[in-house]
Amino acid sequence: MRWSIVIPVYNEADFLPRTLASIIAQATAFDLIIVDNGSTDGCIDNARMQLADYSGKVTFLHEPRPGQVYALQTGIAAVASEFTAICDADTYYPPQYLSTATHLFDAKGANYVAACACLRREPFFRGLGSMAHRLLAAFILPHQNHTSGAAQMFRTDALRAAGSYDPLLWPYVLKDHELMHRVLKLGRQIYHHTLWCTTSDRRADRGKVRWTLSERVVYHLTPRSRQHDFFYQFLARRFDARGQRDTVLRERDWSVA
Repeated sequence: MRWSIVIPVYNEADFLPRTLASIIAQATAFDLIIVDNGSTDGCIDNARMQLADYSGKVTFLHEPRPGQVYALQTGIAAVASEFTAICDADTYYPPQYLSTATHLFDAKGANYVAACACLRREPFFRGLGSMAHRLLAAFILPHQNHTSGAAQMFRTDALRAAGSYDPLLWPYVLKDHELMHRVLKLGRQIYHHTLWCTTSDRRADRGKVRWTLSERVVYHLTPRSRQHDFFYQFLARRFDARGQRDTVLRERDWSVA
């Protein structure tokens, strides 16, 4: 098995069924690792029932420490495959998602340690604009992250060599960007217009879970040689002062049900 999919889950009864339906429709075989991060809404029991007749390997893990970063750390530790895909419980993946990534990894070679999907939004034309923006940003700034953790795939050896998700290294939001900062010290990343997924736009107020416009500008203007200082001296202090630890992702202020 070349692929493992890791999904951290916390109270996703309204979204997880559609995500799982898209995942089990993949054209490429994989091991599925679902990490329950203390759900209380029955979504894990529902997932077990939904996957009861699925013929692939499914592993359910429980991570009691609150925070997606802990769930991801636990799930990645259980991976035994060449590639690891991180998926979110509210994101939908086309059937060719893994097969496209496999082709890109194989074509590019071992120096490419990450593949990053473009996030499409609904409606369709809004999604095209988002994809074009990310592809252009990745072309101009190939050493930076331009997508969500829900759309990141890695060579597992490189992911672990970089330290994986680790709350001791980065306990804040934007952990996908910080992780990619470490991974890209080991190789390059792939963006391609055929590699995409569709994410929900459900959070009404994203202020608590993202950086400010000025912080994003500083990130993009910071040269590669100073990215370490940007994250661990500049951004970490600001996130800590604002209380933007990973656990704020558990606050549910959804714009849609």
